[in-house]
Amino acid sequence: MNDTDWMRRALTLARDAGENGEVPVGAVVVREGEMLGEAGNHVLASCNPCGHAEVLALQRAAKHVDQERLDGATLYVTLEPCLMCCGALLNARIKRLVYGAREPRTGAVVSEFETLIPAARRQHHVAIEEGILAAESAALLADFFARRR
Repeated sequence: MNDTDWMRRALTLARDAGENGEVPVGAVVVREGEMLGEAGNHVLASCNPCGHAEVLALQRAAKHVDQERLDGATLYVTLEPCLMCCGALLNARIKRLVYGAREPRTGAVVSEFETLIPAARRQHHVAIEEGILAAESAALLADFFARRR
């Protein structure tokens, strides 16, 4: 499978989250072609402010490989990660981040806080690929919030 295929899987998870009343964001962790963990947002149902798709997918991946570091793995996510999620993916030693739509209000990759850019000067560097199925990701979010209004 390629980046677009994995992002389609993340979009499916995002749609499922949206159907359950969660903000529709989905994430998948992959290493060497193997899916290690996946999740959609689960903040409301779990009453957990840390229940973001990225964090949950990273937790599931770490359990799958029985270690906290996910060296060499790629995190696919439908929306630019927030500050908390960027911290989690840095701590997990994610090698590559692939995301769809930008999040202008809380995005911490390029939009608002730019945490991963300065991190490149530290011990761990994350390669970033943005815009994979961005239109689909953005439309999913726009439709979700339009229905809530």
